[in-house]
Amino acid sequence: MPSTVQVCLKGAVVRYPSLSHSLGPIDLSIASGEIVALVGASGAGKSTALRLLAGLETPAAGRHEHAPGTRTGFVFQSPTLMPWADARANVALPLELSGVPSAEARRRADMALAAVGLGDRPEARPRQLSGGMAMRVSLARALSVEPDLLLLDEPFAALDSITRRRLIEDLHRLWAARAVAMVFVTHDVEEAAYLAGRVVVLSVADGRVVDDIAMPGPLPRPANWRRDPAFLEAVETVADALAASMGLAS
Repeated sequence: MPSTVQVCLKGAVVRYPSLSHSLGPIDLSIASGEIVALVGASGAGKSTALRLLAGLETPAAGRHEHAPGTRTGFVFQSPTLMPWADARANVALPLELSGVPSAEARRRADMALAAVGLGDRPEARPRQLSGGMAMRVSLARALSVEPDLLLLDEPFAALDSITRRRLIEDLHRLWAARAVAMVFVTHDVEEAAYLAGRVVVLSVADGRVVDDIAMPGPLPRPANWRRDPAFLEAVETVADALAASMGLAS
């Protein structure tokens, strides 16, 4: 596999007894340091594709490949924090489970919390955090392993629009500092077009990649990018591709 590729799926097929059809084959390649958004209708297999990329699910056919030594962080739809533990302990957990000594795990947890703007809240319990703060703790937990690949499964879906926008800016800032490859699942075409350098559209019929669209403009986004005609055109391009993937194109 070329050294510029962080992870890829080659003809990956998933079969579920509850479905009358298979998902795939899915062909998808993620380069080192790029941000890719996955969009598709409900049931298109976006979360399945993310699990395949993470190696959490094994394809029935085809294969999953990643660059040697790839470290992966995963941010789920809900923060999934231990309610009895403070933010530092929640972030340190994957490190401790991997054998990192407790003192070092806590030090790295504090660094990760500082990176997401929660350096002053290491002892806060989940019940003391807003939804956006709890998601930042979840993001810090994923970053604590110093990932080469960060996978995010609609992590902002339950948050208000202003908090979502702030967290997307945080992701861009973290990406600029670490150059980590990111794959972000979303239903929101504007979010996809703003966040990513590429938007990949999956078919609702079988989860295959039906469109792969390069987004204009630099990352992180410049000020007022949401008002730029190039961005507005990109949003419409993604919306049209999504509609076509659902059989709704005019």
